[in-house]
Amino acid sequence: MQNRTKALLFSVAAITTATVHAVPFADGPEDTTEIRSEPIAGLYNNPWYAYLADIREAEQELGSDLRGATDAEDHRDAWEEYHNELVDADKDYVKEMRERGYRAGRVTVG
Repeated sequence: MQNRTKALLFSVAAITTATVHAVPFADGPEDTTEIRSEPIAGLYNNPWYAYLADIREAEQELGSDLRGATDAEDHRDAWEEYHNELVDADKDYVKEMRERGYRAGRVTVG
């Protein structure tokens, strides 16, 4: 079972890594929420793959919501929900890594 889980996580990573940098839909506002392109501390672990899976799920849900949208308000709601899901995924990932003793780096200029 453990090998199957690793294979599944590898598949998720391969699929999602290719989509992480792209804005998924050109017909709406570009979401400025940053999506991580590299894991914290360079660790490709379960929290990283869960983060990537959350991003992919948010992208798929946005697509579904936009296809079902009937007016401008539906489009705004879909993009707002997408933004919120990206923020939540990042918060969950950072929290999990912090609990494991790793911190996300920050650069402050000033």
